[in-house]
Amino acid sequence: MSKKSLKIREIKKIKLINKFYNKRIKIKEKINKILHSFKKKLNYIFKLQSLPRNSSLSRYHNRCVKTGRANGYIKKFGLSRIKLRESAVKGEIPGLKKSSW
Repeated sequence: MSKKSLKIREIKKIKLINKFYNKRIKIKEKINKILHSFKKKLNYIFKLQSLPRNSSLSRYHNRCVKTGRANGYIKKFGLSRIKLRESAVKGEIPGLKKSSW
């Protein structure tokens, strides 16, 4: 189990990402346009840097729904490898079996 504070921090990051998503996209499009002069590009880069750090999508970290574990996260199921294995053994996930040979 991860700390409750880490889970709350990730929720705050999601809210910030959603709030500033459109603004970030617009600024990035302006930066990537070739027609602008170097000074205008620098100005847009400074605008992008003035936004909160945690509003960047790359700062978000996927976490297991049951435990909040960040490492060993499997995107298809939304679980960590440990909880996925436990659920598979119990038969809670349809169509998934633990293999043995």
